[in-house]
Amino acid sequence: MCFHNNLIFSSLLSRKSVSEDGSLTKVSLNESMDNAVKHYASLFKLPSYTRVVLFQALICVGGSLLSTTVLSPSQKGLIDGVLLGCSMLLANLLLDLAISKLIRRHNPIYDLRRTAVVSLFGLGLWFAFVLVGDVITLYAVESAWWMRLCLLGFSAVLIFRLIVFNASSDDDNGKLLFAAFVQPYSLLAPLLTLWVALGFSISAQLIFFLLFASVVGIVASYAFLHLVNQVGKNSLGIPSLKLFKAFLLNWIENLNDPFEQFLEELGEEQDVEVSLMKFASDKPKAVMIIPSVHPGPFKNIGSSILPALLKNAVEKEFGCIACAPHGLFGHELDLASQLQNQSIIRHVVEGVNFGATAAKASPFTTVSNGVAIACCQIFGNSAFLSITLSPSTTEDFPQELGVFVQQEAEKYGLECCIVVNAHNSINGVDNVNEVLDSLKDAAAKCLEKASSMKQSTFEVGASTLCPKEFRLQDGMGDGGITVTVVKVSNQKTAYVVIDGNNMISGLREKILSALHGFGIDAGEVYTTDTHSVNAVILGRRGYHPVGEAIPHEKLIEYIKEATRTALSRLEYVKAGCRSIVIPNIKVIGEERLETLSLLTDTALQRAKKIIGPICVGSGVLLMLFLLLV
Repeated sequence: MCFHNNLIFSSLLSRKSVSEDGSLTKVSLNESMDNAVKHYASLFKLPSYTRVVLFQALICVGGSLLSTTVLSPSQKGLIDGVLLGCSMLLANLLLDLAISKLIRRHNPIYDLRRTAVVSLFGLGLWFAFVLVGDVITLYAVESAWWMRLCLLGFSAVLIFRLIVFNASSDDDNGKLLFAAFVQPYSLLAPLLTLWVALGFSISAQLIFFLLFASVVGIVASYAFLHLVNQVGKNSLGIPSLKLFKAFLLNWIENLNDPFEQFLEELGEEQDVEVSLMKFASDKPKAVMIIPSVHPGPFKNIGSSILPALLKNAVEKEFGCIACAPHGLFGHELDLASQLQNQSIIRHVVEGVNFGATAAKASPFTTVSNGVAIACCQIFGNSAFLSITLSPSTTEDFPQELGVFVQQEAEKYGLECCIVVNAHNSINGVDNVNEVLDSLKDAAAKCLEKASSMKQSTFEVGASTLCPKEFRLQDGMGDGGITVTVVKVSNQKTAYVVIDGNNMISGLREKILSALHGFGIDAGEVYTTDTHSVNAVILGRRGYHPVGEAIPHEKLIEYIKEATRTALSRLEYVKAGCRSIVIPNIKVIGEERLETLSLLTDTALQRAKKIIGPICVGSGVLLMLFLLLV
């Protein structure tokens, strides 16, 4: 029997979250992943290098002019301020370049722009303290306070840089300490020069303070990072910041291996099923592949790009047209790595070598109950059934629905039944629990109707194209557009599969209407739910559903072009359907993936709670020492 018998049903409607001690409370998995996407998307929100330099110049020169004017309200003070600001800016630019080259050899994150952004935040923090010192000096008429606040700002920047570089880099400690220390100490030199010019000497107490500040900075940063790391250790047994670094390397540099190593370690082995519908004459003409794994979690991690990989592998091996529409599963069945992808691809390519014996098919049948729409076509003793809630949101369906359809199909003597989630409409939040009965009702009635229809010989033609103008950022994956046309008697049916993550509500209907005027009598539009388009743009979702960024008219023209080609290739074929079970495939698992997704929020909450006490405690210690300087 070609059903998803070997899948473990687990509903995505359960609500869980993770507390600081690693325990789980209730929240949706998709919501958890969306929140993680929003946090990591903020990593892209950096100004250009030119703007960073302009901001650095404004802080260095503006802050220096303000300070020297307060300390020495004269023409000389203005000149000193310009010289001080320019010297600090020049030193900072050279140091950013040197630090970037030093660290980037082993950590590609730190290009010149990101290194400069770290310095920009440090300068802003430092001159905030200097500004307070300016105000105190202006009213207290005591220049020593300007220097005290300047040194306190120096200490704050030291802690900031130690945290940033240690949290985001796996470089050796010597290089990290150099990157953290060299900039604050180098920029302190011109400030000390100004201090001496005002008549103050470099005392032994000042030297001791700088040593004390360095020790306090190292201890404070270590305490902060240790406490944040404990969140990950408690929930996953892995330090939070190791995962954070792996995330950074993927989001910024597109490197998937560091993060997938963690997923392999955290994943669980499971047997997965892949259903295949093949149309063939002397050789395969078109193949539909429906794996019981989810194409996620995002970008190029895990099985995110699996639909395009499966399509390309089967097409290359058999010289046919292939596509991989979405099945009944969710993020709990994301694969852990590219290694697992390759295992599935290898088994699928081997599994396509089976006989196609069904020479007759029923007409394409559609049933709607006002909530759900089911479409079904039967080839011999095999059914291909798809379900959508369009124009309402159609996201992941529970596997319980597949079990129900299996039981219904058995009533009509069907030996194989493939169930596809059309995944072709998004316009808000979905709640599958509320419509599950309607989904079952539409599927059952559609199976009954299709089974009662007379079967006839049929023809199949297929075509695929990948519009170069549509990118991942626009919402289209590398699999492009695939159209399979099935002609039974006088009815022409188009199965349109788009490699994207869902579709703007209403676009499905536009496409079907356009194809109807093009000579197509019936059909359905599917997306693969590829997550290769996820986490590649800024925005509310972190991706564009099909039709949100892609002009509808252009997309429809491409679909018409593919349909025209498919119609020109119509020939009599036979159909075959089978299911293969692939053992010991490592999936991330719902609980692990949910914990990973929520770890971002949890670690951030821990960081917010501890950064205040650590900074205040360090500040009090440093200020007490400064009162002796």
